[in-house]
Amino acid sequence: MSDVAECVERLEINGDKENDDVVDPWTVVSKSDSGIDYEKLIKRFGSSRIDEELLERFTRVTGKPLHRWLRRGIFFSHRDLHRILTQHEQGKPFYLYTGRGPSSEAMHVGHLVPFVITKWLQDVFNVPLVIQLTDDEKYLWRDVSMDSLASIVKENVKDIIACGYDVEKTFIFSDFQFVGKCPEFYRNMIRVAKCVSFNQAKGIFGFGDSDPIGKIMFPAVQATPSFSSSFPFIFGSANVPCLVPCAIDQDPYFRMTRDVAPRLGCQKPALMHSVFFPALQGARTKMSSSDPLSSVFLSDTPKQIKNKINKYAFSGGQASVQEHREKGGNCEVDISYQYLRFFLEDDDKLEQIRKDYSSGAMLTGELKKVLIDVLQELVSTHQARRAEVTCDVIQRFMEPRKLKFSF
Repeated sequence: MSDVAECVERLEINGDKENDDVVDPWTVVSKSDSGIDYEKLIKRFGSSRIDEELLERFTRVTGKPLHRWLRRGIFFSHRDLHRILTQHEQGKPFYLYTGRGPSSEAMHVGHLVPFVITKWLQDVFNVPLVIQLTDDEKYLWRDVSMDSLASIVKENVKDIIACGYDVEKTFIFSDFQFVGKCPEFYRNMIRVAKCVSFNQAKGIFGFGDSDPIGKIMFPAVQATPSFSSSFPFIFGSANVPCLVPCAIDQDPYFRMTRDVAPRLGCQKPALMHSVFFPALQGARTKMSSSDPLSSVFLSDTPKQIKNKINKYAFSGGQASVQEHREKGGNCEVDISYQYLRFFLEDDDKLEQIRKDYSSGAMLTGELKKVLIDVLQELVSTHQARRAEVTCDVIQRFMEPRKLKFSF
């Protein structure tokens, strides 16, 4: 059974009775304060858990310590990651592909997740990377002009480059700027679109009869960077597989892609899925660029960060100090602790914080202070690197060109 058919069958079987969480590429809503039920989501999507055996193999194959997001289960699900590790073991090439939907000029800290892990993967495996900015998607789904999207893309690219990518190994492109310049990309896009029926698109993405036809076409655009033949200036005629690190809400795009790949003579993309980065107000939803109070933005000042965490970060603590000392806090719902799982590097320190907060030895205000310090340093460091990204640097990253690899 194909990935698409299996997905549709699972959705029909499970429905809302089994899984009340809403997860698709545009909406993430949980019915629980602790967030999405990821075990249920794995079953619903038909992916595989990144288990201890796979993590041990990852360490053995790379010879490198695991990234903290792998150690802590932030990246928890996958498709065909074993195949990518086998490629590396055998000395065969692969590449990385990730992306960003540019919805606002200021990205928030949650947006860093795919880019930080992709930078780490690129360093560990020494492979090429393509980064797609889907400005066309945002034009189709939001009330935004093409002119304003051009400015948003430029600002987002600065934040992406500030993550530390090597310009000789990384190609960044926006759909509006690139697709018309590369016939091979457009041909693959149309080939994908020809393989997916309207009924399949409705089943995977929930499109309705009144949706613009551009929305129905768009999944083919996001699928196309999964195929190395879309970038002949990088890969020549080589048929190279790719690994896509992304949040699991993007998986429907790649279930579709994996289904059509063999019909195009291309290799199926492999995936690594992350959990969602929650809003300050709690784990029922992910952060939103459209709500400045739901997020800590990469443009925030130290004072803004402090105020947002102190005022809006959902607490798992008790109603009074005395009650908190007696009963302790709930790390499963406490946003400050959950953010530290992402951004505090020291495993031992994180575990001590968990024990102290859970036992009541650490108060909510003390926990928030730890997070404030971590985020202030993270954001200020990022802002300093971003300030060094000039227009010339942007142009170098976004120029179609051969990267420092031979295929």
